Amino acid sequence: MWSVLVLHQAPSGTKCNITVVAIDLAADPVRDWAESGIASLTGRVDGPPLLPPGRAATVARERSAWIAAASGGVVDVDGARLLSERAAFTGHRRSGAVSAGGACRLLPTIDGWAAVSCARPDDPLLLGALIGAEIPDDPWPAVADWLVEHTGSELAERAELLGIAAGPVEHGAAAPPAPSDPRSVDGLLVVDFSALWAGPLCAHLLGLAGARVVKVETPSRPDGARRGNVDFYRLLHGGHESVVLDPDDATQRSELAELVAAADIVIEASRPRALAGFGLDAARAVNEGTTWISITSHGRDSHRVGFGDDIAASAGLIAYDAEGPVFVGDAIADPLTGLTAAALAMSAPPDGRGMFWDISMSAVVAATLDEPTTVSQPAIREGEQWVFPSPSGVVPVAEPRKRDIIGEAAESGRDTRRVLTDLGIRS
Repeated sequence: MWSVLVLHQAPSGTKCNITVVAIDLAADPVRDWAESGIASLTGRVDGPPLLPPGRAATVARERSAWIAAASGGVVDVDGARLLSERAAFTGHRRSGAVSAGGACRLLPTIDGWAAVSCARPDDPLLLGALIGAEIPDDPWPAVADWLVEHTGSELAERAELLGIAAGPVEHGAAAPPAPSDPRSVDGLLVVDFSALWAGPLCAHLLGLAGARVVKVETPSRPDGARRGNVDFYRLLHGGHESVVLDPDDATQRSELAELVAAADIVIEASRPRALAGFGLDAARAVNEGTTWISITSHGRDSHRVGFGDDIAASAGLIAYDAEGPVFVGDAIADPLTGLTAAALAMSAPPDGRGMFWDISMSAVVAATLDEPTTVSQPAIREGEQWVFPSPSGVVPVAEPRKRDIIGEAAESGRDTRRVLTDLGIRS
């Protein structure tokens, strides 16, 4: 065992608060996967849970331990369990080469495997453009027929051009940034433009650490997660304030810029062109002292789009049985990235000024993987439960587990006037 020692700055003449968090150096990835709930979501419907490759569950636990230390022990979560908790609310289960949520498929190409998502209303039309044919009500047979005659690189090129969340299964990517010296975020203002899971999880963890979180949406682009599981949305957004501003309105566009100028931390998950359309300038905000968290599928320099399942699979995080590849968990790239983003937001800028963090979800996933594997260890049936033998003993395969929901999630735009008035932006 070893300890992480965190000194929290105190006013001059007073003592520093010291927080000590113990971390087990003898990490056991098998145990971490089994206890995370992810293994139970990995495999065929009628088969045993499979052990995922790499160390993502271990990394998630390391990230949550770092966050706990940086917050003085206030944020008490198990990062490994965060990876599967959405499924505890939705009831998603392992489904082999179909993602737990049902919107993504693992399909063979002429030279390997690919992950393809069909999650948005316009996606069937885009998939039709991909294959150059009209798509029926069930798009998957036609897409599968096209893929087996084309390479993964052809898919990647066309998917990027059309804005389809898809890509070949590959290994290796640039390493994501790592947290530095921790800082307290207690009392800081977080302005959150993100949606779905990764960014909101980051904002949620910062809120647990004492930050004031203001969620910002536009009239034309509300968070799509509002249409998802109500309780899971409440979990991530409980206690946050909600602001809606229209960047097409001159006055509200100005208010949007002033809100960003007032923020200590900004979280967004948009491509640079979309931010420019809002009239927002990340470089200027960082120069003025803001910590800017930019979460994208494959990095800000890439035009590829993606969701948690296809991003994780295309980065190489898939398991295998005798029939072929299967998805690991439920959109695991999202919570893994959200944990990483929160740790970076809680890192002190090296020069005491602003900081820009370019966080690629695919790079976050790829960094947890070792050499590619084509065989995954199946769980063993022991009585009424599945177990994995591990270096530290036999470990039961845990099911996804819910955390308690704290606070209510605000209706869209509920706090707009009050927040802007409170910050001196609107009289």
